[in-house]
Amino acid sequence: MNDDQPRPDLESLKTEHRDLDERIRLLSADSAADQLEIARLKKRKLLLKDRIQRIIDSNIPDIIA
Repeated sequence: MNDDQPRPDLESLKTEHRDLDERIRLLSADSAADQLEIARLKKRKLLLKDRIQRIIDSNIPDIIA
């Protein structure tokens, strides 16, 4: 990633991911929970996970073999 471009705060993304995990856990424990809401939260969590991984991968330099 180019140093001139603003980078999202990795820690804030990880915190949001953990918070979503907790919300999903709490909603899943409630039998009256909205399953559509749980599915949306899981999708958001997965997107965050992918974004976090892309940021981590961008910090690792390419190795030319």
